[in-house]
Amino acid sequence: MNHRILFAALTITVLSACTDATGQKDPVVLRNNIDSVSYGLGTDIGNNLRMQLQGELLDTLNTAALTEGIRDALDSTERMTADNVRELVQAFMLDAQKRMLAKEENEAAENLRKGQEFLAENGQRPEVKTTESGLQYEVLQAGKGTAPGATDRVTVNYRGTLLDGTEFDSSYKRGEPAQFGVDQVIAGWTEGLQLMRTGSRYKFYIPAELAYGKSRGPGGSLPLNSTLVFEVELLGVTPSN
Repeated sequence: MNHRILFAALTITVLSACTDATGQKDPVVLRNNIDSVSYGLGTDIGNNLRMQLQGELLDTLNTAALTEGIRDALDSTERMTADNVRELVQAFMLDAQKRMLAKEENEAAENLRKGQEFLAENGQRPEVKTTESGLQYEVLQAGKGTAPGATDRVTVNYRGTLLDGTEFDSSYKRGEPAQFGVDQVIAGWTEGLQLMRTGSRYKFYIPAELAYGKSRGPGGSLPLNSTLVFEVELLGVTPSN
């Protein structure tokens, strides 16, 4: 983010969150359309600022100094030059980026460790089979139908959870099965689906490297290096030709 974007975000933030000396928000009455538009614009850019400076990065800002800086800028009585501001903001953002990357690296390493420990123990269970790639699967219900190939399309119901049981995706909750190509999903799914036959229900234990690795997955909500657990029901197979 460059200093102009940050400055714009901070400027609009004060429209929706001015503070007095006690740190309490002053009540703002939206009397007309301009008031409402101003408030709406403030919440929009304020939300953008919050997303870009999440958690401790946002908490480090001095709200009182921020507010005074905005007011001084509006009055053309700034105590810093534009060059000073640019240098300060760029240094702050660089430091914030380094700290965030370090935090993510630690999170990824810890999640990878936990996943490896879980899989090592889980693989000792007699009902769990481990493939050469490291994918683990458990047959909950055997099917007698067609097995899909790598280029076929499948219709499935599924539920996905993290190791702590947190559900992050479910076709059951959406009320309809999912359809997609076998080779259009994560590697753990592509391999696992080809082990199944129509009518079967499997449980996949997918290592991070066969899932989303160091990305947070669709929607950006998954922890880095997550080991994922899926219960999958194969409802149908559509051949590619």
